[in-house]
Amino acid sequence: MDVRGSKVLLTGATGGIGTALAAAMTAHGADLVVTGRREEALKAASDAYGARTVLADLADRDDVARLARTCADTDLLIANAALPASGELLDYSEDQIDRALDVNLRAPVMLCRALAEPMVARGRGHIVLVGSISGKAATRSSSLYNATKFGLRGFALALRQDLAGTGVGVSLVQPGFVRDAGMFAATGAATPNRIRTVSPAQVAEGVVRAVRRDLCEVNVAPLELRLLSAIAGQFPRFAERVQARASGVEDSVRQIVEAQRASR
Repeated sequence: MDVRGSKVLLTGATGGIGTALAAAMTAHGADLVVTGRREEALKAASDAYGARTVLADLADRDDVARLARTCADTDLLIANAALPASGELLDYSEDQIDRALDVNLRAPVMLCRALAEPMVARGRGHIVLVGSISGKAATRSSSLYNATKFGLRGFALALRQDLAGTGVGVSLVQPGFVRDAGMFAATGAATPNRIRTVSPAQVAEGVVRAVRRDLCEVNVAPLELRLLSAIAGQFPRFAERVQARASGVEDSVRQIVEAQRASR
């Protein structure tokens, strides 16, 4: 599918990866709609990229339904919005757990359900779900985040099979550690074992490539992280032992969790 001329709905458009995605979609000639829950940030995105805006909180089920109705003519859905949700599960309240599950998993599922139907009727469309390497390998102090990303991966891969032959493609794009965006950028924490990072622009390039070539799964990460996540997915107990011995993990986790606690 060609991005040029396509009506694109981008969620999570006001963060680091979202900004890179908005720039990439505009550069490739998309008719862009961006959504988020912060009005000022949406206005900035609109001014920068000439995009239309829809104010919506993806933790609000009514807002998700309204967003789907408003953007029913979408050709390309890029479900990028997500909450970090790191930390020990016991530190989360029920409301915080619900919000993470709603934003990271339920909202993408419901938007796919609502927007795939008219795409199928037109015989044309594409869905990109932006997940994470955390959807392939479990890590300490990430049980809630892992749950949402593992779930998103399973959903994406199965939905792709369900929609095969309809003219509607489904792709899963999974970044590794991203610099200049997210919690590592916000806290200045080093990645475990100094694993290399990728840029938001590289993630955006992965999304464009997935759409153009109808790719199933695109892992935007350095080779070492792709290999480690593949091994961890097959041998979780072995991965658990490796992580326990890895240098820098404790400090990285502590810095990120402390930053998230302060922002709740």
